[in-house]
Amino acid sequence: MTIPKLIIIIIIILSVFFTKPIQSTTHFIKSTTNDTAPKQYFEVTHPLPTDNVTPSCSVNLLNHTFSNTTNSSSVTVNYTTPPDTCNWSVAILQFQAECKDEQYDRIAGIWIDGVELLRTSTAQPTENGSFWNVRKDVSRYSSVISQSNLTLTVMLQNLVNDEFTGVYDVNITLLFYSTSVRVPLSIVSEIHTSPSSRKLISVENDQEFGEEFYSNLALQLLYPYNKPADSIVPISASGGVNESFWFRIEDEFDVKTQKVKISNKTYKAVLELYVSFHGNDESWYMNPSDSYVETNHLSTGQAHGAYREVLVTIDGKLVGAVVPFPVISTRGINRLFWDPVVSIGAFNLPSYDIDLTPFLGLLLDDKNHTIGIKIADGISFWLVDANLHLWFDKSNVVKAKTLKSNVPTMEVQRSTNFELLDGEFEIQGERESKVTGWVYSSAGNLQTQCTEKIKFKSKLKYKEQGTKKEVDQRYKRKTRIKITNEVGKVVDSLEVKFKYPLKISIETKPGLDIDTSVMTTKVVQERSERFYGGKELMVLSHKQNCTGLVVVKGSFVLSGSAETQQNYNYNNGRGCYSRMVDVVGGVVVGDDTSSICVSDVDW
Repeated sequence: MTIPKLIIIIIIILSVFFTKPIQSTTHFIKSTTNDTAPKQYFEVTHPLPTDNVTPSCSVNLLNHTFSNTTNSSSVTVNYTTPPDTCNWSVAILQFQAECKDEQYDRIAGIWIDGVELLRTSTAQPTENGSFWNVRKDVSRYSSVISQSNLTLTVMLQNLVNDEFTGVYDVNITLLFYSTSVRVPLSIVSEIHTSPSSRKLISVENDQEFGEEFYSNLALQLLYPYNKPADSIVPISASGGVNESFWFRIEDEFDVKTQKVKISNKTYKAVLELYVSFHGNDESWYMNPSDSYVETNHLSTGQAHGAYREVLVTIDGKLVGAVVPFPVISTRGINRLFWDPVVSIGAFNLPSYDIDLTPFLGLLLDDKNHTIGIKIADGISFWLVDANLHLWFDKSNVVKAKTLKSNVPTMEVQRSTNFELLDGEFEIQGERESKVTGWVYSSAGNLQTQCTEKIKFKSKLKYKEQGTKKEVDQRYKRKTRIKITNEVGKVVDSLEVKFKYPLKISIETKPGLDIDTSVMTTKVVQERSERFYGGKELMVLSHKQNCTGLVVVKGSFVLSGSAETQQNYNYNNGRGCYSRMVDVVGGVVVGDDTSSICVSDVDW
């Protein structure tokens, strides 16, 4: 065989590989055991303080079967508030789902009047069915949850045909907890006494507390949600057919905007972003350059490099940006990795906060302003929306001024070097931003200064005629918030650090049988977050290490093996929760919890 013919054959093989990447292998392996019971899937996280507490009341919001909903609108029903006799200050959203038969993983969202409460994805069904339960503290949305005459909207686009026959049975309930429950878990909570207060208290023992404590019991416990916002404005789509309330962003030039006019009593504003990535950007952190795909005549649309960032603007001016945590779908890389423990964030996708308080000088003028969202370097497609949380001064009209605003775009450097199907693609980016503004309210004249440093680095390697891919991505973000009074005295400060390293290796070789291939896969990923305010307030370290292989034919997984280990460590400054889960071949062989702080994060 001549060299040119060999190259052509290799390119054809890789074209097939790129057109149907490993993420598309969705069919489950037939069970060889006699176990006919459905399997429970779960995401490793720390328990909520209310998990072992009887709620004061509960409201069932939705029972629905999502069958063939791809070309239909979202499900919308009247929202039911808790009864007037229910004394509550804590709200927990419970999302329960089950599915049987063949199906893809699906993305889902829950909104009350356009305010998103949860972004989640579905587990992969097993031969005998699967079920799972997601609980999320939604007390931060109390100003919306307590209102009547609203609508609840749920979007779960599912496809049912001759091949994919699985339907999703979903139950959604709100659990409400009163101010007189007893909490047997060491927790940290913030007490909000004035617009400038962000002080924390800690509780270690099982005891009773007053209403002020419980009004903050199950919140995110750290700035910026130390007190539920007085109003939440949805920055979202109209809720029409197919899109529900999330915006669908198709490329880097697609900007979604919404006009807002906020109260002149607003002393604090935070934009909460919900983000998920799909289609050709589902694994954006593995996408090669456009030139590589074009030169090798590959049919894949998965290109445009491996850097993405969500950008937020006010009246066209950049005010904040985040590189999203690379949540791996429940069929991603090697679907056997996520049975029955799903990837980090798969059941409760993280949201991202941008403090707009220093920009109130631009917003408090009784005029409409445009908030925009776009994806830097994005391709089709992303689902995004946002909640604008606003805190009001109860007595005074607030005055504000933005003193300094320097939020530059990421300085990105790219290096592309390839020959035929082998090559290296490196992207590095840095940004330093600084924003300062003062707000005059009943708490006095307080100046808020936000500084942020971001470093992003991605290295993608293709080896052995493109049959081996290696990803090494690193992202660090450090944010500092300092609040000073009229005389320049520091009244509060906070430092927040995020660290999201990711390493992936995929090697594809011909299988023993005709038209089959063997994919050896490895994933090492970490989500680490640290809040520091003079002393350590919260540290989260969640790591997953996965190794395995699958034998595939077309989109069918014929056989395979996988081992997954997840280490979860949560420290709130006074109490710790650690959990280590080991899974081999879809069976949990170890699940150990401890109250000992274990963290080896190199900040």
